[in-house]
Amino acid sequence: MTTTPPDTGRPPPPAGDMLATVGSNDQTLRILLKPDLSVRQALDTTALRVRAACGGLGTCGACLIQTVSGEFNPPTLAERQKLLPEDLAGGIRLACQLRARSDCTLYLDNPAPHSAWKSLDPTPLYQAHANPAVSEYVYGVAVDLGTTHIRLSLWNRQSGRRIGTRYSINPQVAHGADILTRLDAERLDDQDCRRIGREARAAIIDGIRDILSRDMGEITPILAELGKVLIVGNTAMLTLICGNSGDCLYQPENWQSPIACLPADADAWRQTWRTPHADIDIAQPLAGFIGSDLLADLLATGITEQSQPMLLADFGTNTEIAVWDGSNLWVSSVPGGPAFEGVGMRNGLTAEAGAICKVSASGLRTIGDVQARGYCASGFIDAIALLLDQKHLKPSGRFAEPQSEQGFLLQADIPKSAIFASDIDIFQRAKASTAAAMSQLMSYAGLAISDLNRLWICGSFGQHLDLNSGLRVGLLPPIPPERVSLLANASLAGCEQLLLNPAGPSLLNNIVQRARVVNLGGVFEYENRFIDNLRLQPMSIEEFE
Repeated sequence: MTTTPPDTGRPPPPAGDMLATVGSNDQTLRILLKPDLSVRQALDTTALRVRAACGGLGTCGACLIQTVSGEFNPPTLAERQKLLPEDLAGGIRLACQLRARSDCTLYLDNPAPHSAWKSLDPTPLYQAHANPAVSEYVYGVAVDLGTTHIRLSLWNRQSGRRIGTRYSINPQVAHGADILTRLDAERLDDQDCRRIGREARAAIIDGIRDILSRDMGEITPILAELGKVLIVGNTAMLTLICGNSGDCLYQPENWQSPIACLPADADAWRQTWRTPHADIDIAQPLAGFIGSDLLADLLATGITEQSQPMLLADFGTNTEIAVWDGSNLWVSSVPGGPAFEGVGMRNGLTAEAGAICKVSASGLRTIGDVQARGYCASGFIDAIALLLDQKHLKPSGRFAEPQSEQGFLLQADIPKSAIFASDIDIFQRAKASTAAAMSQLMSYAGLAISDLNRLWICGSFGQHLDLNSGLRVGLLPPIPPERVSLLANASLAGCEQLLLNPAGPSLLNNIVQRARVVNLGGVFEYENRFIDNLRLQPMSIEEFE
């Protein structure tokens, strides 16, 4: 049965982008097509993927798609070699060669089998150069191991060519949406510890194999030529994938000290993956709950190479914050809980198809333009800002009127748009801890808001975040929007730089040497700031002075 996407009040696509309606035998979706991306590349970011085995070169001829309406580029040489003239005349094209020149309608008769893996937009990721010094086992993989998502990319390190990217849910979420719950599960016994670690390892090699099958057309020979796998992540996730005990993370004296995350079974790991020549390298965390994912963020943004003060926040179940004052890097982490990953709330979702990602007075938008299944973090923040503006919600976080057991329905005909008082409470605590940490680190650095040249927002949370909503609810400091930059996949971009840039390790060491790790636990001033930031209202400039 074909499902028709709801009318969500979606604004027109950005200038230069085209809107494509793509149907198949059991679903219809709408996607934005950028002029420089093929239809295949656009579909690879969704759950509806074409069949493929050649990485978009047009040599396998598997990605057949029917053009129904719209304007497109003329057939390419690859298409004329693979398709019959009558097929081309009937609108049959290769999705990897097809680029839209207007809004269009397409039909995919034989989609690829469902996969948990989707492609990332490579545009904001690292741009590598050829490295002739890599003479054997030339393939490499960069991995960002997050609490909720795993992101990875496969490279030819010698030529500097990115072969493919993928992201999916970290299967460890079954053991807890937040870090401490995950660690509690691991503490049960050694067998559980190893099992949880194996789940992440299995997911990573599954993502690598997905790239190889679709973008290179072969798996086993390439795995044998894989020379390097580099993994960044928060300390807890790195501890678990190494099969180590997380007990040290429960000890406050370790929250400001480096924690070694080293696999004791690297040979067995390589054997399981069938990658006999791969150097599996774990980028070491900075300290305590401050992982190498934050270090990768800092590499990708180049903050410590600038003379002007900057602030960076990587939102997630463990929110990591860094303030650069031009000489020193003030770093801390706070428990964001699952609120910034869209889970833990009654109708919470990660940033996936069906998640409400944008809310305004004119309607709501879901990822993939499909039926709403709940809120991801950005959509929930938009909803809170709207409820505040419409006086349905007080700055205290209480509803102006008592609500039923069904919660406050933001849109009457969409049950999953309901918001509950418990959801707001979860968010208030998460945003208060984050806002208080920002202002506390700024105080330690001796900086005022007016001193900041740039605010970087990293993590998948920043992919859909509306800055005005973030300012309205008091999540972000009062900084002009033109000074704010969103980089959703900064950790993966930084990991790629470490993997491919010969100067990467030196740049990373420079960041580590300049870092001053701050444990905010027990800091009386921070506790007061936390209480002050519980209210749903814009942060005051005075708080940062």
